[in-house]
This record gives sequence, structure tokens and C-alpha cells, in this order.
Amino acid sequence: MVYLLFVIGFVLLIYGANFLVDGASSLAKKYSISNVVIGLTIVALGTSSPELVVNLIASFKGSEDVALGNIMGSNISNILLILGVSALIFPLTVNSNTKWKEVPLSLLAAVVLWVVANDAIIDGHGLSFVTRSDGLILIAFFLLFMHYAFSISRETGEQEFEIKVFPLWKSWLMIVGGIAGLIVGGKWIVDGAVVIASSMGMSEALISLTIIAIGTSLPELATCVVAAMKRNSDIVIGNVIGSNIFNIFFVLGTSAVIKPLPFNQVLNFDVYVGIIACVLLFAFLFFPRKKMLERWQGGVFVALYVAYIVALVVRG
Repeated sequence: MVYLLFVIGFVLLIYGANFLVDGASSLAKKYSISNVVIGLTIVALGTSSPELVVNLIASFKGSEDVALGNIMGSNISNILLILGVSALIFPLTVNSNTKWKEVPLSLLAAVVLWVVANDAIIDGHGLSFVTRSDGLILIAFFLLFMHYAFSISRETGEQEFEIKVFPLWKSWLMIVGGIAGLIVGGKWIVDGAVVIASSMGMSEALISLTIIAIGTSLPELATCVVAAMKRNSDIVIGNVIGSNIFNIFFVLGTSAVIKPLPFNQVLNFDVYVGIIACVLLFAFLFFPRKKMLERWQGGVFVALYVAYIVALVVRG
């Protein structure tokens, strides 16, 4: 029964996020809120809401490895798996802003995560925590990112999102139903992860870095695959990089402010993999063709992700 609820939890989580985004976007559009604001707030929060809900529930239940592993695992799968698969479908062109500002910012986020999580290494303390003050620092970075995003939107003009306007009652029903799906689905996923980890002798960190991380990244995967098939590189790159920045600065920051998270030093391996993935993405945008992620590079990303999963399983 636990396994069934675990699977159903993912379905509720993904559909809940979709309902929340569609309902909130419809409501915002009905009251003449601009597409840019909708995209940067409601849609951005909606695509990261699975990670946010799982993190909050995990931290409240004392499953901190699930909370931290979910963030790092999602960010690694976003670059190596999702971006890799998308590039295999169609080579991705990257604009100058993304290459010089957003990709380095995602690398900065990964480095900042290492800094705030490693008190034992930096200060020589016995234990490492992502504290409330660390969470506030992460949220401050997130606010700076939002300021940058709004400034870019003013420079590039308004982006048109396809937003369907529903009747008022239906918009509110979708919002309430979406939030309910997120909460129930998130709880079942965290509960199932703990039980599965115990019954199979696997760590909560391993479950969160693999199954939960991929599951909460399914909205990004679906969006990027469809966008790649339509040859819309900007949506693919923007979705992946934006999600990674959002996950560390907002999701982890919010989780830490609500409840400080003890950091398991074993997870440093995954932090390093996340940093290396960002560095490799940045390097790939310089050769052999500038501002282009080619199919063979996508293949390298996917192969590295498979190797990473194997390493996690071996590590246990």
C-alpha cells in the first residue's frame, strides 16, 4: 500500500502543480496582471512547487536528508538528464544573456550552497547546518535574481505566454485543488521514501537523490522535451537554469528559514557533482561552436548522469 501511495503521490504532485499554475495564471490574467509577472512568479513557483512541498514536509518530519537530497538531485538531473535529453533531440542555441549571466548565476548558487552547508569544513564546527540566517542569505540572492529577471524582461519586451482564462469559480477550484494535490502528494512521497529506504536498506539520501529528485523534475522534463521538439531553445535552457536557481535560492532558503536543516557531509559528493555539471555546461558553450549545445554534448551529459546514478547505488 505504501508503494502505491508513493506512486500516486507523484501523480498528485505533478497534476497539482499544473492545476495551481493554470488556475492562478487564469486568475491573474483575468485581473490584467502582465504576462511577465505571471511568468516570473506564478509559473516559476508552480514548476518548483513539487520540490518546495516535498522539502517542507520532509523537514517538518525530521527527514532532512530527503529535503537536501531532493534539491541537489533535482538540480543535477535538470542539467545532466533533462538538458542532455533535450540536446539529443535538437541542438540548443543559447543567447548571450544566458551564457554570460544566468549560467554563471546557477554556478554561483551551487557554490553558495556548499558554503552555507559546510560549517564543519569552513569554521571547524562539529556539525554542519543550513541555518535560518543561511536561509535569509539564500532568499536575498533570490530577490536579486528576481530583480535581474524583471530588468531583462523590460529590455527584451513582454513575452507572451499561452494562458487560458477560466470562469472565476473554476480558477479558484483549480488553485485550491492544486494546493491540496501538492500537500497530499508530497506527504505520501516523503512517507513512502522513508518506508522504502528502511525496508530495502537504502538511505533516505539515496532515495531523495534519485527517485524523488527525478519525480519532482518531471514537469521540467516534460516542458523541455516538448520545447526541444518544437526547436525552442530559449524555453529549454531558461526552464533548466531558472529551476536550478529557484531551487537553491528560494526552495532551500524558505525551508531553512522555517526549520534549520542539519547537513550530512556525505551529501558533499552530490554538491560537487552539481558544481561540476554547471562548470561543464559553461565550458560546452565555448567549444566547438560558441553558444551551442550540440547532440554529442547532450550525450555526454546523459552518460555522466547514468554514471552518477551508478555511483550513488554503489555508495548506498
